[in-house]
Amino acid sequence: MTAKAPEETAPKKRLAIFGSTGSIGTQALDVVRAHHELFAVEVLTAQNNDALLVEQALEFNPNMVVIGDEGRYANVKAGLAKTNIKVFAGEKALEEVAAIDCYDVMLAAIVGYAGLKPTLNAISIGKAIALANKETLVVAGDIVMQMAREKRVPIIPVDSEHSAIFQCLVGETRNPIEKVVLTASGGPFRGRKPNFLVNVKRDHALQHPNWNMGAKITIDSATLMNKGLEMIEAKWLFSLKPEQIEVVIHPQSIIHSMVQFEDGSMKAQMGLPDMKLPIQYALGFPKRLPNSFPRFDFKKNEQLTFEEPDLRTFRNLALAIQALNKGGNLPCIMNAANEIAVWAFLKNRIGFLDMMAVVEQAMQAVTFIEKPTLNDYYDTDAQSREFAAALVKL
Repeated sequence: MTAKAPEETAPKKRLAIFGSTGSIGTQALDVVRAHHELFAVEVLTAQNNDALLVEQALEFNPNMVVIGDEGRYANVKAGLAKTNIKVFAGEKALEEVAAIDCYDVMLAAIVGYAGLKPTLNAISIGKAIALANKETLVVAGDIVMQMAREKRVPIIPVDSEHSAIFQCLVGETRNPIEKVVLTASGGPFRGRKPNFLVNVKRDHALQHPNWNMGAKITIDSATLMNKGLEMIEAKWLFSLKPEQIEVVIHPQSIIHSMVQFEDGSMKAQMGLPDMKLPIQYALGFPKRLPNSFPRFDFKKNEQLTFEEPDLRTFRNLALAIQALNKGGNLPCIMNAANEIAVWAFLKNRIGFLDMMAVVEQAMQAVTFIEKPTLNDYYDTDAQSREFAAALVKL
């Protein structure tokens, strides 16, 4: 009788997918389908999409599910009535389920500030984090990373840019970073000026040239706020100083980011723009799992170009750099105001350029705290949202 290879007898990695019905969550489940022998789904959560959550739960049979919108609890409960799956609802349930020791890795894919508390709870019980929610580190990166160090919890980035940096740093533990370069496609309005952007509508802004993403991140990419959030996230993930982080526009989105070391050499991680690749890398780490994703072909892609971002037109990136440099609770203020502004734009309540104005006014008006506590971050987020909501007349 032939003994099984070690990987055949190893237990499945148990996953908690927070935000399973969004763009990242659904693609993560595609990865699980392709490697069902390696992964088991223990937790699925969604905010509003009860129908898809039920469909996913019936397919993957998790231990428990959470629907954030309590008004949709009855739908989920009824849809799973013939199963043994536990059903919970509400913001508190999201936080409490994150703290239950029934999984190995949390995929933190809840959009925006709402992902912070569940992620902190997962870290508090020593769970590895596959981090797709950049706002968690933008809002409270100092506290999140300190807790991760204390609990010896690995935080593996899912964002393509931070995944690229993470991959470039494998094997480079003792080699100091001189700088990192985050690449950006430039979004659908690269090269446009304010006289064009003033007339931009929701549907036009949601047409990203290279990536298939959720609505919020797609708008953030169009304003370049997404790249600003990524700069702040990179600071905390890789223990960098603001002056060590640069952004360059790379319209082809083939190089996902670069690391330059103190000898001047650079490493770049490359590949076609497909979020399943960094998702699979994070879930499978430290192993690289095989897949049938399309491959980059140099013969068909003759030119890779780079240019400086236009900070005067896309002021959100300049505002994010300001928040990165000043620190304290300013990134938290910026993020909260931006979430309200993007929501209002998606509802056609404000214009494209108005989003930047809302963020800038909030950063000027809300009280700055140099060394905030976790409660200070919670209070800052609430105050900033209230201020921004008044500006957009919610």
